[in-house]
This record gives sequence, C-alpha cells and structure tokens, in this order.
Amino acid sequence: MFKEMKADIQAIRERDPAARSALEVLLLYPGLHALMLHRPAHWLYKKGLPFPARAISQFSRFLTGIEIHPGAKIGRGILIDHGSGVVIGETAEVGDGCTLYQGVTLGGTGKDTGKRHPTLGKNVMVGSGAKILGPFQIGDGAKVASNAVVLQPLPEGATAVGVPARVVRVKGKKVRQQLDHVHIPDPVSQELCKLQVELRRLRERMDQIEQETIKQDVHQKEESNHEAV
Repeated sequence: MFKEMKADIQAIRERDPAARSALEVLLLYPGLHALMLHRPAHWLYKKGLPFPARAISQFSRFLTGIEIHPGAKIGRGILIDHGSGVVIGETAEVGDGCTLYQGVTLGGTGKDTGKRHPTLGKNVMVGSGAKILGPFQIGDGAKVASNAVVLQPLPEGATAVGVPARVVRVKGKKVRQQLDHVHIPDPVSQELCKLQVELRRLRERMDQIEQETIKQDVHQKEESNHEAV
C-alpha cells in the first residue's frame, strides 16, 4: 500500500500544476485520501469481510465526497482531481495512470449481472461529469470528454464526445463518419417515385392535348356551320 500511495502522490505532483509538494498532496488532496482509504477497504473485501470494507468506504465518502465501492480494482498512479461526486462501482477496474475529474461515474446500466461496470485501461482520462456505463473496455490512452455518456467500448487512443458518446479521433487522427448500413436509400422505392413523377407528367400532357383537340373540333364545327349558312 505504501508503494501505491507513493505512486499516487507522484502522479498528482506530475499532472496537477497546483501541487507544490508531496506533503501538501498527502495532507490536503481528497482524491489521494479516497485512494488511501480504498486500499484497506479493498483488502478487507477480498478477504470476505464486506461489512468493515463498506464501513471504511462510507467513511471515505463522508470525508472526501468520493464514493469508491470496496470491490473496485484501482491501479497505481491514479489522479482523482477535485473529486467531488466521483462514483466508482463494485466491478469497475481502473488501470494505472488514469485521471478522473469531478462528477465522473463508472457505473452500470441495471441490465447486467456479475461484471456490471466498465474497465479502464492504462492512462485513460475521463473529463468532469462524464458517465461510463456498462461492462465494457475503455482502451489504453483513451480520452472521454466532459459530460459525455459512454455506452460502448472505446478503442485504444480514442477520443469520445457527446451524448451518447461517439469517437471523433483515434490516436490524434480524425475519424470519418462511417456509412450507415441501416438507413440507406431503397433503390426500388426511388425508381417507383421516378415512375410516378413521369406518369404524372404524361397525364398532364395528355390532358393538355385532349383540351387542344376539343378546341380544334369545336372550331372546325363552327367554321362548317358558317360555310353552310
């Protein structure tokens, strides 16, 4: 646990420009306190002692505003920046070097059993207010934008934004929109529409010719009557 705590302190100092010293981080950073309390809670949970594990977890929540279920697996070098409102579910896994900002939820959808929460690879960054819901993998180095809602796996190095989240970059390169294989035009329907337009045009033309023919017949009859008189 001391090695993990040292790695967490070092991660905070490297990635948070406001951190001035290891002592400041140790005494004043609630994200670190939540991780420090999670380690023994997770150990008790693995030993089959869920009640004291949950007691430590709830005390940590009261102290820091960060709720980490004792069953969650948390790696080394984690930065929970600010941390208020962060929720990490029982079967969630957070890889080494990840960064979580305030309001992040690693939760479930209520439809799954067993493994219900996401697995974050190494060096994943999850922006403030983002929600990752479901038992799937977030690839190493992926980035989730603030307030995004991720409902499906993300590849390594992906950047996801929006609700529901969509991948806009992979390893720094823009992702082109893929062809929609479901909502594609129906060629038969298109041809029928063309035929209907053509039939309407022909019908209007026939009506026009018929009107002209009637007018010609009337005119010829009038001339015949005039000559007879």
